[in-house]
Amino acid sequence: MKDFILELNHIKKSFGNTQVLKGISLSVKQGEFITFLGSSGCGKTTTLRIIAGLEQPDSGAVMLEGVDVTKIAPDKRDVNTVFQNYALFPHMDVYKNVAYGLKIRKVSKTEIQRRVMESLELVQLTDYASRKPSELSGGQKQRVAIARAIVNNPKVLLLDEPLGALDLQLRRQMQLELKRLQKKLGITFIYITHDQEEAINMSDRIVVMRDGMFVQIGTPNEIYDAPRTSFVAQFVGNANIIRGVVDKLDNGMAAIKLEETSSDCESYVSVKLSEKDNVHIGDRIAIAVRSENIQLNLEKGISAVVKEKSFAGGLLRLTLVLPNGKEVVASRHGINYDVEEGTCITIGWDADSAVIVEDRD
Repeated sequence: MKDFILELNHIKKSFGNTQVLKGISLSVKQGEFITFLGSSGCGKTTTLRIIAGLEQPDSGAVMLEGVDVTKIAPDKRDVNTVFQNYALFPHMDVYKNVAYGLKIRKVSKTEIQRRVMESLELVQLTDYASRKPSELSGGQKQRVAIARAIVNNPKVLLLDEPLGALDLQLRRQMQLELKRLQKKLGITFIYITHDQEEAINMSDRIVVMRDGMFVQIGTPNEIYDAPRTSFVAQFVGNANIIRGVVDKLDNGMAAIKLEETSSDCESYVSVKLSEKDNVHIGDRIAIAVRSENIQLNLEKGISAVVKEKSFAGGLLRLTLVLPNGKEVVASRHGINYDVEEGTCITIGWDADSAVIVEDRD
């Protein structure tokens, strides 16, 4: 058995004068749930279409179980795709929609019936076999599309923002169902989304994309807790980026003097260095600190003025202005925190709650 079920080797793709993919590479193990995460236009869908065979790369190779399938037609690859619009046949009932691919492959009627009903049972739609797509809810249509894709037992299932058309509550429910289904089937899922919550909740690994490149690949914990760049830190979890100059190095810690701060203000913060950090006194660096890790009303720390209080999804968000005029955001669960706009408080964070990031923006 090959080490990887899917490999992308130095894929490049341009449309006209615009280079959409800039030499991306990825190796995927059997049964992994991989999510491509990025904003619109970063190259996610083009990557998926190249894996599916719907687009040809300008250079590079797509390998499936060690076999080069770059020039093989889509219907000859052991890969299926679930699109955001589901692409169900409106004149066919659920059973016929799911059976369509098997019928095209001339599978026996007995085998078609067995496999279709197994697939509908997996997505909990056995009682809906005779209904037309127009008689289904958005979530049910999405399940039919998944059943139609998995009935062929593909080696890799590609999902192009399949939950994008659903409301928030149903989307969260379907996230859990998709992950459950993927674990039960053991099929490799390649999933596309611009929603960081989906990526973190569902993935074994996340591929963060930007401008046609993979900027970081890692587990949800690695992406969230150890972002490599300021872009990743802010895109996944909206971290605060704080810039300054290394003033002191001692026992695996760095003291950072905030940039553009007057001498009469407390202006030093600390960060714990990791093995990858290669910094020297005098270096200008950037650190990322998650909003939930900022501590408030400390006896000693940095002075900050509360600029704004706002509420989002059960979280209180405080926008704070540092002595150098830069803003940071702190968050707390709940909506009741005894601090008023315009007041001055003292803030800080534990040194191991901050990470040094590449500042490429």
